[in-house]
Amino acid sequence: MPAAVPVIMAGTAALTAAAAEQPFVLWAEQGRLRVSYICFLSDTGRVAAFFDVRSVTAGKLFRSWTQAYKHREWSMDNFEFYRPTAYYFGTGRENETGKIVANLGRSRILVIYGGGSCVRSGLLGRVEQSLKDAGLTCMSLGGVRPNPRADLVYHLIDECRRFKADFVLAVGGGSVIDTAKAVALGAVDDGDFFDFWTSKREPKATLGTGVILTIPAAGSEGSSSAVIQKEEDGSFIKCGLTSPLNIPVFAILNPELTRTLPPYQTACGAVDMMAHVMERYFTNTPEVSITDRLCEAVMCSIVETAPRVLRDPNNYEARANLMWAGTLAHNDTCGVGREQDWATHALEHQLSALYDVAHGAGLAVMFPAWMEYTMAHNPMRFAQFASRVFGVAMDFEDPRRTARAGISALRAFFKSMGMPLNFEQIGARAEDIPQLLRMLSRAKKNVGRFVHLTPEDCEAIYKIAATTRGWCASST
Repeated sequence: MPAAVPVIMAGTAALTAAAAEQPFVLWAEQGRLRVSYICFLSDTGRVAAFFDVRSVTAGKLFRSWTQAYKHREWSMDNFEFYRPTAYYFGTGRENETGKIVANLGRSRILVIYGGGSCVRSGLLGRVEQSLKDAGLTCMSLGGVRPNPRADLVYHLIDECRRFKADFVLAVGGGSVIDTAKAVALGAVDDGDFFDFWTSKREPKATLGTGVILTIPAAGSEGSSSAVIQKEEDGSFIKCGLTSPLNIPVFAILNPELTRTLPPYQTACGAVDMMAHVMERYFTNTPEVSITDRLCEAVMCSIVETAPRVLRDPNNYEARANLMWAGTLAHNDTCGVGREQDWATHALEHQLSALYDVAHGAGLAVMFPAWMEYTMAHNPMRFAQFASRVFGVAMDFEDPRRTARAGISALRAFFKSMGMPLNFEQIGARAEDIPQLLRMLSRAKKNVGRFVHLTPEDCEAIYKIAATTRGWCASST
């Protein structure tokens, strides 16, 4: 990789003593000018300096650097990508549910939903009628709450077995879908389904799940993951399971079904989408420009369309783009071939478990705090995020300024949608941080890959989230 990097001249800058795990190159854009900043490693694996390639010193170091690393491989990671979900997108597609399920050869369908909104809107009735018209038998059970609980999953597994269902259909958002995935796994297993979530066992089979999406946010309609929380010994354990068996067989996405979402729920969904992409974007894997650009495109679309949806809830075009962005954000199209982080989700899961806060709201608080704490690990990746996603002008003398401005821009975007920015605004308390850390240690043994976080690191990030006042504290 290094020998093949073109040398393009512009500006001069040097940054010292930033931490990183491997060399990388950043292409920064300023008008028609493209500038490459190169990160050089010391013998200890720490970053010695950043140089732009016009510098004479940089030119000499660049040549020696390519010699030193000429025998190393520089490419995206090996990967396998399997996403068998069939997507049915557009108006009225929910009326095809019966035909879609019948074509799968299934006959007894357990329909899982959340509160009463899909009942009041008539959606549930239309879905049930479509299933019956296709000659299928169905039973509908509701009651799923945000931050889905294991106790309801146990109950639904029992009902699923009693009904002898051979397929599970989720009508709702991420919590309903994750619950349906858990039920589909647990119904064909003799043990405790939550063993899968705590990594005690791996699932071997599933009834299969289908989805009719009503809340674009979690991306669970196309992902291999599901998050469930369980109360044990007076404390909550909230954790996720990633398995190919979790990937839905099909997903029906009708943007019109999202028109009645409250603004707060819409904004929480947009934050969740952004977070799913950012967990993939901040990576130590070099030479992943294709997925970098895919990530940036999805994030730019969210930044553009979410405010349009909030201004005009009946804007079908904006809702359609936002809905599909939510799917692309988490079906791993943007994440193949690169190391992913997921520290912020682990940190936030404890907040939503303890305080029952909306997941997207918790992420709006935690992600900028994580960015502020970890930025020194690779300032140029944060500067690239700022420049390409929020249009922040690259400061070629000190790209750290650009990176900090990008964090501030992200907070400003969240704030513009009415999202919280600190502990106080979600009802969390700094004095509860020790409890959050204990919960985190039970749910997650290793936190983060972009930066491997120790308990002390996690505590520091929680403290930033507790004390921030709405902008990057170090941006001035």
